[in-house]
Amino acid sequence: MPMMRNLDLDLLRSFVTICELGSFTAAGERLGRTQSTVSLQVKRLEELLGRRVFNRTPRSLELTDDGKQLLGPARQMLRLNDATMAQLHEPDIAGRVRLGVPEDFATQHLPSVLSAFTAAHPLVELEVTCDLTLNLFEQFHSGAFDFVLVKREPAAKLEGVRVWREPLVWVVRDRDAVTGMEIVPLVVSPEPCVYRRRATNALEAVGREWRVSYTSTSLAGSLSAVAEGLGIAALPREMVPPHLIAIADDSELPPLYDTEIALIEAPGLSDTAHRLAQHVVAALEQGA
Repeated sequence: MPMMRNLDLDLLRSFVTICELGSFTAAGERLGRTQSTVSLQVKRLEELLGRRVFNRTPRSLELTDDGKQLLGPARQMLRLNDATMAQLHEPDIAGRVRLGVPEDFATQHLPSVLSAFTAAHPLVELEVTCDLTLNLFEQFHSGAFDFVLVKREPAAKLEGVRVWREPLVWVVRDRDAVTGMEIVPLVVSPEPCVYRRRATNALEAVGREWRVSYTSTSLAGSLSAVAEGLGIAALPREMVPPHLIAIADDSELPPLYDTEIALIEAPGLSDTAHRLAQHVVAALEQGA
């Protein structure tokens, strides 16, 4: 009988984080490790599997077929691990928790984070509302939420604690879409929007003309508009689907500065809501 080999969850967490962030450097920052340490972990994982999981060049990073096959089970193993640890180390809690979050961030990052918490604490009732950051702020200060996740400028002196840093990229249907463009057509969210402000400020800083060609309140609507060639958008790299192209370094378009997501808790937060807020912060910091 061949000897069974066990997968190392620490190596899998690094692998999944690289897949989500699109680079070894960004994964290292999320996990609190150096880029070289993350590279070594991937090497150890590939040696353990006897398979390559990434194809790397100086300008690109892609999953191999074996890497694509590993990604789903790796995520499942990490979710089961995190839920099990929560069940063993946290007492049973119950109650309703009201959370407000930007729609695009909720779609990309929160489902697995929240499902791990509810799996560990089945008596907790979650009430999640997705909206624009401005609306979330207004509802939060009127008492509608126990805590919110909101977009903000990294240098802003605002309440809350930073839980996520977002590298922004230009999103286009194809590279020809930006070649020789005199006036840049933008696909944006309604004002006020951090991504929208990032895009217009970057273009104005280099003297590029722009116009709003499409406005959508949802991530799906914005991506569909870009896919149909109605304009280009500024979005976090992780939100760019495979059928569209992310541009971070291009002579036709200026670079975009990062934004961030902050978590703000309401005064007098219940123990249940505080536990969930702590779980969200820890999970996002670990790239869960």
